[in-house]
Amino acid sequence: MRASRLLSLLLLLQTRDRVTAAELAEELEVSVRTVYRDVEALSAAGVPVYADRGPLGGYRLLDGYRTRLNGLTAEEASSLFLAGLPGPAAELGLGEFAAAAELKLLAALPPGPRSHAARMRERFHLDVPGWYRSADEAPFLTEVAEAVWEERVLRTRYRRWGPAEVERLLHPYGLVLKGGSWYLAAACSGMVRTYRVSRIIEAEVLGERFERPPDFDLAEFWRDFAEEFAARMYTAEAVVRLAPGGEDLFRYTLGGDVVDKALANGHAEPGGWTRLTVPIESLTHARWLLLRLGTLVEVLEPAELRALMAEAVADLSRLYGTRPEPGTAG
Repeated sequence: MRASRLLSLLLLLQTRDRVTAAELAEELEVSVRTVYRDVEALSAAGVPVYADRGPLGGYRLLDGYRTRLNGLTAEEASSLFLAGLPGPAAELGLGEFAAAAELKLLAALPPGPRSHAARMRERFHLDVPGWYRSADEAPFLTEVAEAVWEERVLRTRYRRWGPAEVERLLHPYGLVLKGGSWYLAAACSGMVRTYRVSRIIEAEVLGERFERPPDFDLAEFWRDFAEEFAARMYTAEAVVRLAPGGEDLFRYTLGGDVVDKALANGHAEPGGWTRLTVPIESLTHARWLLLRLGTLVEVLEPAELRALMAEAVADLSRLYGTRPEPGTAG
């Protein structure tokens, strides 16, 4: 246990310029006193760990010191290959480098983990986009990635929802791959916004640099954005009755998280039906979704949505209620 923690401590020091004892304790989930003892153990083993005093101080390794990549278990090595995502790496213009890194990693591994990692690569494949949809075409993804990495200002022409096109000077902070689509988190006019990369129709990486805020956390920003997006998307609620056996199709249609939460708060009714409340984007969108469920669902509230459902059913009845005579137009 301690040997694994010492290795983790060494790798943390190797990947960061300077880190405090409190930060190390938080990363390793131990006390600060334990960090002090572990650092002493590394020093005693010949690892050149130095402590800088003062408010900006912390632990660091002697410049240029590196440890070899060893000590990987078979499971750890396998996880690296599973997380490789060669498709996204190629989209970012890094496919060749990812392949070279994979080859070097394989060569550095001992026979046991190497064999385990190779089997993992042969038996598992990650396909990011959802069913019945392809990944977004993002012709300027490489330029965007370059601007993110080099911290350079990005001049873009962007197609907003609808026919409008706008020009923007962006300070790109990071890229997120979600469901086969790339999204750019970038500052514009002092505010950090999200841009779908496939909607960028012109992009130019400028020579001008910007300073990325040191406290910007891309993962945290994306979590907050996703929560706010969901809150904006669902503007109303509908009360429905779900027929027995309709849960799977209901999840597929409305989304697993939404339906599972609604079912957890649902009420059983006679005949195996379930009364529940689900969030909806709009009345017309809800009608389009719920019609796909046919007789597996009945809308109870709001009255406007129930009326829209009844109107759609009546239209369908008129459409299919009369069969044209042979030889006549339908």
